Amino acid sequence: MTAEQTGLRIQQALDALAGSGAEQTGEQLVRDLMDFYGEGLARIVPALPPPALERMLDDPVVAGLLLLHDLHPEDVSARIDRALAALPERVEMLGFAPETGTLRLRRTATGCGCGEQEVEAALACHAPEVTALELERAPQLLQIGTRPPQPAEAR
Repeated sequence: MTAEQTGLRIQQALDALAGSGAEQTGEQLVRDLMDFYGEGLARIVPALPPPALERMLDDPVVAGLLLLHDLHPEDVSARIDRALAALPERVEMLGFAPETGTLRLRRTATGCGCGEQEVEAALACHAPEVTALELERAPQLLQIGTRPPQPAEAR
């Protein structure tokens, strides 16, 4: 289960409590659990050897937990690069505007590749600061081939 899916399930549970008088209690329970898990992760992360932590950053669940608790060691650009490197198709970052959350990308390969949903899913795990995506297509290559033979004109 991804961090995004877990967040949706928690929100659904809190919504179910709405109007029952237990909504505030449910929200406090979530805050207390978040604080508890965050404190535990804050103790674990510095104790990990750098190679082990580096490998764990590729796991979307671990990356999501570290982001959620503000413990991820990489800045947003590095996390965007990590997300793009995990895609089956080469995608180049053209720019990121943190004030709007807009990320501009260009596909560097032509032909079939990953869809926009795959790109969005990878970014959601590693860089939730990205809230809008502008994905440019690579320029199409001109295909040059031989011309089919022309029939000889009668003289």
